[in-house]
Amino acid sequence: MTMRKAPALTSAHRAAVLLAATGIAVALPAAAGADTPTPSPGAATINKAGTSFLTAAGISPGQPVRVGASVGDYLYWSFTAAAGDTHHVAATVSLPAAASRKGDSTWTVEVFDGLRRRQACVAGAQTPVASKSAATVELDCELRQVRSWAEPWSGDPLPGTYYVRLSGIELPEQELGLPIEVSLLVGVESDGDTEPEGGDLKEPLVPAVNPGKVLAGDPTASTPAPGAAGDEEDGWFDWVRWPGLSSRWYWTIGGGILAAVAGVVGFALTRPRQRVG
Repeated sequence: MTMRKAPALTSAHRAAVLLAATGIAVALPAAAGADTPTPSPGAATINKAGTSFLTAAGISPGQPVRVGASVGDYLYWSFTAAAGDTHHVAATVSLPAAASRKGDSTWTVEVFDGLRRRQACVAGAQTPVASKSAATVELDCELRQVRSWAEPWSGDPLPGTYYVRLSGIELPEQELGLPIEVSLLVGVESDGDTEPEGGDLKEPLVPAVNPGKVLAGDPTASTPAPGAAGDEEDGWFDWVRWPGLSSRWYWTIGGGILAAVAGVVGFALTRPRQRVG
């Protein structure tokens, strides 16, 4: 049986293969480092974290965070996002010494918008598992681009306040309370297009920061209805045109009255007559 030799590569083919390999080698490090957030020059380090949405510590993109905590804590931070921004959250948890550890642990970083809707991560190790001997665990979450508007039923990211929550979801019970150190950084990239979808959001999704208090200009605050001063003069007839009642209530009340009248008339017609003597 005669063996055929593979055709030799020409110089043009060799050059093409060399360029392609070089391009891939250059593109891979660039892609790996493109999404890694870096601290802003001169940004002050934040040394605190909240324990709930209401007490979340405010940070800015590019501002490093370093805080001490305990295993089992829920740590919250908040930042502001504008239309056209794409955010990347990166965190590192320095775990307790291996001698005091009892097993593997699972950690997670989650991002919520101003309406407490959990936003999906399109890339990154959002829920990594740390082995018993690991000294640190790294978490990261790349979010979708913030849109300028969205349909009411969708969960698309909109401008406003966003919350970052870091916690352990599967932890050995014996490790709860052990000290840890958390480093976190939120990076942002913007394409300069504040209205990528051609729309506009009327107001950013920023929740009230003073629960239990009515804010000035709050559209949900109760205001007296026009003509409230003349309600006492209307008397009993005012309930008939009460704006809180819909047409369904009127039909229900009218149907109930007609049913009662029909019952009385029917009983009178079908009642047996008593004989005298």
